[in-house]
Amino acid sequence: MKPAPFEYVRPQTVGEAVRLLAATPDAKVLAGGQTLGPMLNLRLAQPPVLVDIGRIPELAAVTEDRDAITIGATVTHAAIEDGRISDPTGGFLAQVARGIAYRAVRTRGTIGGSLAHADPAADWLSALTALGAEVAIAGERSSRRVPLAAFVRGAMDTELAPDELLVGIRVPRFSRQARFGFHKICRKTGEFAEAIGVVVEDPERSFRSLVAGATGGRPLAIGMTAEAGPKGLTIAQARRLLELNGFSGDRYELQLHAVALKNACAKAYAA
Repeated sequence: MKPAPFEYVRPQTVGEAVRLLAATPDAKVLAGGQTLGPMLNLRLAQPPVLVDIGRIPELAAVTEDRDAITIGATVTHAAIEDGRISDPTGGFLAQVARGIAYRAVRTRGTIGGSLAHADPAADWLSALTALGAEVAIAGERSSRRVPLAAFVRGAMDTELAPDELLVGIRVPRFSRQARFGFHKICRKTGEFAEAIGVVVEDPERSFRSLVAGATGGRPLAIGMTAEAGPKGLTIAQARRLLELNGFSGDRYELQLHAVALKNACAKAYAA
């Protein structure tokens, strides 16, 4: 099947892009095209205008300050995987990027596109939520910064208004003592996850985070307890934490997510 007819425009600046979005509320933004492309071909998306942001220099930039690094929305998964940008997590971002789909997808797919699409099973959504990341949003009248945990309202549903563009992701810096664990369960390489577990702890910043992803909606932030620590997390403890924090899947799904959390903890606190 081929896409329905659409007008194609390629703005050169963020300001031009948001003006185009404001003028055509039903327009779609094209970055890497790894999600939108198939949707266009299947006519699941039939926008009147396609706004290609892939050539806007400021969206490919990475900026740093004392507390965080802001990654431009069109930075690819492969650029992160290959260490071509600064990594405030000491390698954890590269680890997550390496597990996304296939190399061909990682070469084209973008971090901002993944978050803006907000597929519950996407790797970045869970990992960056656990890291306490924020998204930078530009609109025609103003700009704002929103915690990723609040940016995603549900499955493929975000706080982005029709005239707004996700322009960057601000990731806090972590100390050398920080520990990270990420575990994804999927049927085969390249498929979206059925369950994701993420554990992040930085004693220097008094930061602890435990997230269950691929739950069918927004990532599930779980209150950290002493159970999720250096001694690891048992399946029974993980199941209890999921249930206490509102997990709504069936018994099989509960077990799958408990295993993902347990394995994420094991990776985080491995010697």
